[in-house]
Amino acid sequence: MRVLIPPAALAVVMVPALPAAEPKLTHFHPAGVARGTETEVQAVGSFDPWPCRMWAAAPGIEFKPGKDAGTFTVAVAADAAAGPCLVRAINADGSSAPVALVIADTPQTAEVEPNNDPRSPQVLETATATINGRHEKSDDVDSFAVPLTRGQVLVARVEAYVLAAGYDPMLRVVDAAGSVVAFNHDYVTLDPFLAFTAPQDGRYVVQTMGHAYPASTDIRFAGGVTCNYRLHLSTGPTVRNTWPLGVTRGSVAEVALEGWNLQETRTQLDPAALPASVPVVLSELPEMVESAEPQTLAIPTAVSGRLDRTGQEDNYPFSATKDTVMAIAVTGRRHGSDIDPWLKIRDADGKELATNDDDAGSLEPRLLWTVPADGTYSAVVGDVTQRGGPEFFYRLTIAPAAPAVTATVPHHAFKVEAGKSLEIKATVTPVHGFKSKLRFAVTGLPDGVTATEVDVPEAGGEVAVTVAATAETAPGGSPVRLVLREVEGGREFPVIHWLATTGENNGVPQGYQQLLVNSIDEFWLTVAPVPPPAEAAAR
Repeated sequence: MRVLIPPAALAVVMVPALPAAEPKLTHFHPAGVARGTETEVQAVGSFDPWPCRMWAAAPGIEFKPGKDAGTFTVAVAADAAAGPCLVRAINADGSSAPVALVIADTPQTAEVEPNNDPRSPQVLETATATINGRHEKSDDVDSFAVPLTRGQVLVARVEAYVLAAGYDPMLRVVDAAGSVVAFNHDYVTLDPFLAFTAPQDGRYVVQTMGHAYPASTDIRFAGGVTCNYRLHLSTGPTVRNTWPLGVTRGSVAEVALEGWNLQETRTQLDPAALPASVPVVLSELPEMVESAEPQTLAIPTAVSGRLDRTGQEDNYPFSATKDTVMAIAVTGRRHGSDIDPWLKIRDADGKELATNDDDAGSLEPRLLWTVPADGTYSAVVGDVTQRGGPEFFYRLTIAPAAPAVTATVPHHAFKVEAGKSLEIKATVTPVHGFKSKLRFAVTGLPDGVTATEVDVPEAGGEVAVTVAATAETAPGGSPVRLVLREVEGGREFPVIHWLATTGENNGVPQGYQQLLVNSIDEFWLTVAPVPPPAEAAAR
């Protein structure tokens, strides 16, 4: 509707300027693009005014805006680094939160609708593929047909939770008769995984679907612009874990390979050139495998072990001196194990001194334990459900807690107006006797912007640095880093912003404890121009 203002009123009517707004970016569809290709991608969020620009944390990735808001052609160089790359949407007013776009080193397949009915699935030429898809609306079930021969193992997994998708995915396999022959809901994270052995030759249909995340009272399958996923299918060699689970940095180790469709089950791993296809822990500790005979551990150490039978508890004696702070942890789920481990510390008489089940919302225990007296103690590992078997493996680490310092900020981006300043606050946490004198600093500042280094209190806590821009500073945006700099020695410790969260609301998980990229140490600084006098007065 057009509004006419009488001439007599023009002298008293003031129309305030619309507030500036940085773009919002939450997801990409497809969530993965192949190296050496150009791919049409939809960015999910708000981008007003359009077009806006995209900034990628790695070289070789170019975004060309399309006609419609949020549409881009992404050109990826053939030599671009494979893996998740953080991308920001930026304009003159600021930056969106960074979102991961996967740069793949294999061809990518796009999901094609309609494929809801397993009787009319999207047919894949081979059973090895990566499909980028999205559940577009409620009750959407995506179906993909693959050919399998008797005895062939299909390994299938979904990435959705780690993409911060708006649904909790499920995965199943349906045979030609329509019967569900394999199903999984959660694996290492809320993302599903399954390994299915075909009982006979034929066409099988892999389906993915899920309920809303965060959870709601709606029991329908979820759909919408945030319900994107990457479905990985393979009948080729798939390594789940090595045995032992870790190798020591600087030493070549012979390890067993555990997984599916493996032609070779042993290999030598050089920590200096670990293949991306082999998931192994690169460790600073001596790595060993549990023995059938009682063994007293030399500290520090890491042990790969298994709970072979129901109700089994693995006991590892070690010696420790009074007042030493010991860091003791058990990992399992992250390696693909079925174990839900607990960890206990007992003295020589069997008295329990400390215990932990789930640390910081995870399904893996960790203890920081102060040794009460010189003596021999035991680290004991068991399963919460009292189960055991070949799939109940774990890695136990025991070491004196090393001095360390961490620093976090609650924001991923900052904005300063030309001619003014802003304060950036970080929370610094030194632990386990960290004593080095530090300064809080900003590096990579653009011309015309300065920041003075600030001393960090020995006890840590909140510390703030002031960033100032001259009135002549050119408007624009650029990445900067926040660091804690050691006064003597010059070491730098990155200040980070957490992208993953672990919050809970009424017992229902509301955050994403594990993403493809969990934190950033590169921040976006926007320098805004000095506003016109009329706009400044309206503020």
